[in-house]
Amino acid sequence: MIKTKSLCVYCGSRRPRDPAHIDAAKALGRALAANGIRLVYGGGRVGLMGVIADATLDAGGQVIGIIPAHLHDIEVGHKKLTELHVVDSMHARKARMFEMSDAFAILPGGLGTLDETFEMITWRQIGLHDKPILLVNYQDYWGPLLSLITHMVNAGFVEREAHRYFTVISELAEIIPALGRAPETEIKADISKF
Repeated sequence: MIKTKSLCVYCGSRRPRDPAHIDAAKALGRALAANGIRLVYGGGRVGLMGVIADATLDAGGQVIGIIPAHLHDIEVGHKKLTELHVVDSMHARKARMFEMSDAFAILPGGLGTLDETFEMITWRQIGLHDKPILLVNYQDYWGPLLSLITHMVNAGFVEREAHRYFTVISELAEIIPALGRAPETEIKADISKF
């Protein structure tokens, strides 16, 4: 049984070169809608983030976008969402996305996706939350990142159990089943501590 009502998806604000990424994101959007899971994302209508938002909406799903005012024009804020929240800063964006989500899925993306990913993993590491984090290693996109984390562990800068803070899956189709297997969260996060 899927307990997740809202899934935050971090992904690129640029369009990927490989159309397989676009097809996979569209399939995820349709799956979210079919399972009654609300998409929470960065609020843009461009890139991979726009693809997943459009696919979710086209399939009858709900989409909540959160975008800082200074990026609203650059990322072209999506005008057809269920809700679009324009916030003051990147910090406010990440906090609001966290508040509105039960779990996180990290799709291929760029530096902003890395920033969001590491913040959620770090918050989990220091005990601020225990929401599921799914690192979607589609076409081994995150392979170099996983190697870097192993290198950091081997160098003694990261604890050996670091991989327990996130779950690695290889296909976007695995997201819904993985959410169904995730344990109930127990930490009642206080966003003021972030």
